[in-house]
Parts: sequence; structure tokens; C-alpha cells
Amino acid sequence: MDSKYIPTLTIAGSDSCGGAGLQADIKTMSALGCYACSVVTAVTAQDTLRVHQVMDVPVAMVVSQLHAVLTDISPVAIKTGMIGNAEIAAAVAVELETAPRVPLVVDPVMVATSGDPLMRAGTIYIVTGRLLPLATIVTPNIPEAEAMADMKIVSDDDVWTAAARILAFGCKAVLIKGGHAEGTTKTDRLLTADGTRHEYCSATINTPNTHGTGCTLSSAITAFLARGCRLEEAVGKAKEYLEKALNAGKEVAVGHGHGAVDHFFNPEKLIIKR
Repeated sequence: MDSKYIPTLTIAGSDSCGGAGLQADIKTMSALGCYACSVVTAVTAQDTLRVHQVMDVPVAMVVSQLHAVLTDISPVAIKTGMIGNAEIAAAVAVELETAPRVPLVVDPVMVATSGDPLMRAGTIYIVTGRLLPLATIVTPNIPEAEAMADMKIVSDDDVWTAAARILAFGCKAVLIKGGHAEGTTKTDRLLTADGTRHEYCSATINTPNTHGTGCTLSSAITAFLARGCRLEEAVGKAKEYLEKALNAGKEVAVGHGHGAVDHFFNPEKLIIKR
């Protein structure tokens, strides 16, 4: 054969309204020229206003999906999103610990945009203890970083302190997202294991359509890592993609609450030549 796909994998929950979760992951990875595989960890009944119900997929089924993809498709980059309970988190960790190492992006999804919880009590200890040591990068927002670092974040210095605490779990880099901060600009801060700091600043976009922005960013990082970008470059390109997707979708009516970004404003070619 003289052509191929760039296979990626998302391990995440399903969002019935299509703006977040594995739906956002698949759209993002596809728009950025990757062949997106998925492992469903949970099924949610949600709309643009709130999460109405969550049902975790049985652990054995999660493992079966993951084993099937890893042994056949061999993704070149992987991300984890919503992992609702400790049993699923531990099972995913076991599978990834024994699989060939590829870039792993851990998005520690704890709460939906609507404020509804998506992670059961105790799961964070498995995520930090088992998944983070495998991670190329972890991408918490400020509330998630506070929970993981066990501290409050009220200043820029606090962000770097929290990132250092999260790095101590064994991941190679931490990107603390600034989307929850007020102001005319948003700043995401990246700290790598060698102590290097990077800041990614962008203008605040006035839009109600922010559903799934965290999923979109982490999936974009995964896609760019799969395409061979260095970590700092992958984060920068992912930030640029998210900013453009937010702008492209800011005046689109989707539901009655927080709609999704426009993932397909400029899709990349999916099939590449060898």
C-alpha cells in the first residue's frame, strides 16, 4: 500500500449532544488529519444545559475495547478523558502499562461545563497514582489542578506551584488551562519535567459555545503529537486550533445552553502518502 492513516485513540465518555467527550475527541482528531479510534468508558444523557444521567460501562467491556484497538490498530498517540470510577481507571492503567509506549495525554475530566460531576470519589487517586506516571502531558483546568495538587490557586505563582506538585506524580509535563480565569486574555501555563516554563496567551472570545473546549484542546494536542510535533509545538498548535474553532462557532445556535465549537472549520487531509 502507498498510503496510510495516522491512528489515534480516545478513552472517554460519550456525550449525547455531541459537543464534548469522545464525540468532540473524534471530531477534533479527524479535523486534524488523524484516524480516531475510541474506547467508551461511560454513556451520558446530556444536552447543552446539563448532564441528566451517567452510566459507567462495565470494566470488562472497557478492557475488551481497549485490548481490541491496541492489538489491531496500534494508535500512535492516546488520550484519556472522562474516567468515572476507580475500577475503570485502574483497568485502563493496567492495559496502558503493558502496551507499547506512545504519547499519552491525560485530561482529568472531573466536572462537566454545566457543573455536573463526572468523576466518582476516589478515582482521582488512581488517576494520579497510576495514569500520570505514564503521561506525556496532563491538562487540568484550574479547579482540577486544585484538586490534584491539593491547594487553592489564586495567583500566577500558585499555578506554577500546583503544576510542580502535579509533576511529582511522574508525568512529563503539566498544562494548567486558564479558561476559568476572568479577564480579556486567557493564559495556559506549561511546566515540563526539566523545569522549563511556557505560557500560551490568547484573547478571551465572547461566545456561549464553550461546551467541550477542554476535550477539544487535549484531543488536538494528541493529534499533533501523533503527527510528529514536539510537545511545546503540539500545545501551541492545539491552542491555535481551539481559538479558531471557538471563533468559527461563536455565532452558531446549538441548543439552549453552552453549544459546541466548530471543529471542522478547516479540516486536514486524512490519508497521507507513505
